[in-house]
Amino acid sequence: MTNNGSLMPELAARSLARVWHPCTSMARAAQRPPLPLARGEGPWLFDSEGRRYFDAISSWWVNLFGHSDEGLRAAITAQLNTLPHAMLAGCTHEPVVRLAERLCARTGGALAHASFGSDGASAVEIALKQSFHAWRNQGRAGKRGFVALRGGYHGETLGALSVTDVAIFRDAYDPLLMRSRLVDAPDSRLGNQDQALAALAALLASEADQLAAVLIEPLVQGAAGMVMHSPDYLRELRRLCTAHGVHLIADEIAVGCGRTGRFFAWSHTEPAGPADWPDFLLLSKGITGGTLPLSVVLGSEAVFQAFWSDDPTRAFLHSHSYTGNPLACAAANAVLDRFDAGQEARCAEQAAWLAQAFAPLAQDPRVAHLRQRGTILAFDLPGAAADVAERFHLAGRAHGLLIRPIGRTVYLMPPYLVDPPTAAWLAEAVTDTLNDVV
Repeated sequence: MTNNGSLMPELAARSLARVWHPCTSMARAAQRPPLPLARGEGPWLFDSEGRRYFDAISSWWVNLFGHSDEGLRAAITAQLNTLPHAMLAGCTHEPVVRLAERLCARTGGALAHASFGSDGASAVEIALKQSFHAWRNQGRAGKRGFVALRGGYHGETLGALSVTDVAIFRDAYDPLLMRSRLVDAPDSRLGNQDQALAALAALLASEADQLAAVLIEPLVQGAAGMVMHSPDYLRELRRLCTAHGVHLIADEIAVGCGRTGRFFAWSHTEPAGPADWPDFLLLSKGITGGTLPLSVVLGSEAVFQAFWSDDPTRAFLHSHSYTGNPLACAAANAVLDRFDAGQEARCAEQAAWLAQAFAPLAQDPRVAHLRQRGTILAFDLPGAAADVAERFHLAGRAHGLLIRPIGRTVYLMPPYLVDPPTAAWLAEAVTDTLNDVV
């Protein structure tokens, strides 16, 4: 307790004493305690003293329809009253089957099989293992390397970290990691798409017999600072992987579930048939609307058939205790219900309102590269000090914002609850925060 008896500092102190917070220097956190939250409602989070904060980053990109959403709560409660959990090895249940069927149908059947994990990193681990093991089952065990884009982020477990190129996460554990090949990422700010494709084409031409798969975050590289590229890059990437016999893994953990304006970011390539889809497509974060941990790996029929054998050593022997948890699958099915009812059109409206509200920032001399893909909006502060992200985050609280820049990139990825007044308020709050910090 502090001198004024506030519960908030007490809860923060208790947290610092016992909770090891993620992505946090605990020594620094002692000087700037965590924000103690008591409840959430719609796009707002409330601290233990009743102050509210607009969740401008959807609690790290997971919350789609606001906190305490009634529809998601009802779906989870109904499932809780029937079957909270059962193992998926040797058993099955309606929520997981229905979810797999619906997600596969959204690819037109191109990705015909669904594997389940607990979070984004575990989805990446599944895809890496399935890719290598599929090649091994086909007598090509030498295809064990992976290609990733510079600045790419795919998670922090050891396999996922091996294909992640964000130094602050990777460097300490580098001696533990397998080697992956890195190629330049296309960046709309640099206009380097042709050069990036040429470098990838050269690598595939020379090393395809050693490479299992290429990984990409389609359209937006999140942790790199919302680095964006065009669907044209993805179409050519698919062509190159097909030509050289290398799997393509689309990591849509952050950008799936409507964030780019369509349920799958890959849909912006306008795939005409199964050959136009990636070999693997990964979902997590928004798939349960920010309620429960779940991840999904959608895989092609060709990959699945590589494991079809009575020989146990050719099977995919990988599981998690909560694989395909019925509660999480019920939440995910409720999310799909929203998209079946026209959520993509509502996302397009909200993207337009955000674009209109933030357009004046493009003329601000402190701001560079205002950019947007769907409801993901970002801009850079090239002249700001190195600690601008931390200061922007703290200053944002004073203006009722929960926002967490990446380096010198400020971004918004709000829940799908934006209307014109909310977009205008967000732009004003972000601008006021910018005025305080830069």
